[in-house]
Amino acid sequence: MSEKKPFTVGLVQMRCSPSPAENLDKAVQRVREAAQKGAQVVCLPELFRSQYFCQREDVALFDLAEPIPGPSTQRLAPLAKELQVVIVASLFEKRAPGLYHNTVVVLDTDGTSRGLYRKMHIPDDPLFHEKFYFTPGDLGFKSFDTAHGRLGTLICWDQWYPEGARLTALTGADILFYPTAIGWHPAEKAQHGAAQASAWQTIQRSHAIANGLFVAAVNRVGHEGPASGGIEFWGGSFVADPFGIVLAEASRTEEEILVVRCDPQRTEEVRRHWPFLRDRRIDAYGSLTRRMLDE
Repeated sequence: MSEKKPFTVGLVQMRCSPSPAENLDKAVQRVREAAQKGAQVVCLPELFRSQYFCQREDVALFDLAEPIPGPSTQRLAPLAKELQVVIVASLFEKRAPGLYHNTVVVLDTDGTSRGLYRKMHIPDDPLFHEKFYFTPGDLGFKSFDTAHGRLGTLICWDQWYPEGARLTALTGADILFYPTAIGWHPAEKAQHGAAQASAWQTIQRSHAIANGLFVAAVNRVGHEGPASGGIEFWGGSFVADPFGIVLAEASRTEEEILVVRCDPQRTEEVRRHWPFLRDRRIDAYGSLTRRMLDE
């Protein structure tokens, strides 16, 4: 087996406006900027083409969805080919009338799609009414071979589940990407904000440690929704190495592009000294498929 080469990731932390066209134009420009800074794999935030519409249940908002391939991939695929970068893009997928997913498409350096990942864990919380809009994913946990490494993709709420990270890691991923739209309810920020943001980063760093691979989370910033409520997206996009060390972290409030070099040799080094995959008791985990162990 040939030795895997280092690759450089670019995380686009951005504000999203009410205009899908404006957001797509901004995303294209930010991908260009990331490539100019040396990024070879560029990840955009969750559902970057719109503001976070799941704050309310409104059937008219299904009009924001698009097929894959569709308008967004028609812009992003030629861009990936032009810049010779891999693009990880989270889209509101219209699969069929009445059937919608929260989906990542991975576009390789030749502009072709390496496949889709459909969000598996769908939340339903105040201002996060995703069960109204998204059918749970049916493609399983997977990773994609690209010109710049084997990429695992999960989406936002997936980031709280060690099972998803583990199963994706077991497909041979070099890095887990988590396109994200997460933030504070403004009324809760003073009391709970710091702890919530810390928990969010901690759980993802734990996935890096437990699986011995890189983890990259990319969030949006800015306030969206009513001035007296809504969501304040907390940014904080970051990359952690295979031992959970944060290599780079964005601010809580500003648009930024993080560019970070990832060397798979670090995975080899960490896993030799901390061989968690070796010592897994795969003969004893069957009960994980049960909701609770009531007996």
